[in-house]
Amino acid sequence: QVQLVESGGGLVQAGGSLRLSCAVSGRIFRINAMGWYRQAPGKQRELVALSGSGGSTNYADSVKGRFTISRDNAKNTVFLQMNSLKPEDTAVYYCNANLRRTGEIISRDYWGQGTQVTVSS
Repeated sequence: QVQLVESGGGLVQAGGSLRLSCAVSGRIFRINAMGWYRQAPGKQRELVALSGSGGSTNYADSVKGRFTISRDNAKNTVFLQMNSLKPEDTAVYYCNANLRRTGEIISRDYWGQGTQVTVSS
């Protein structure tokens, strides 16, 4: 069983900061990419930031320069530092990990339960 447990969401005023964390646990052989997605009411889930296994990162244009993704490979944890938050950043944020479980030969996507981020104007 693989679990992704997120923390760090909450309510913040515009211009403020939040830091999300996501810890991955279970019988894991290798974690490939880890990332953060978000889904606002009435909208599709969208990629926010992605961290590849080799250290590469990708960001949605809307968060470039404000959000930073990082990971602690020793602890199977990914972080999202969110600065200069805007009301339009309000959404449920989901952690994603593409990983290979011990004893399996293919990698799969796993998701966290989501954490609410609300930015007030």
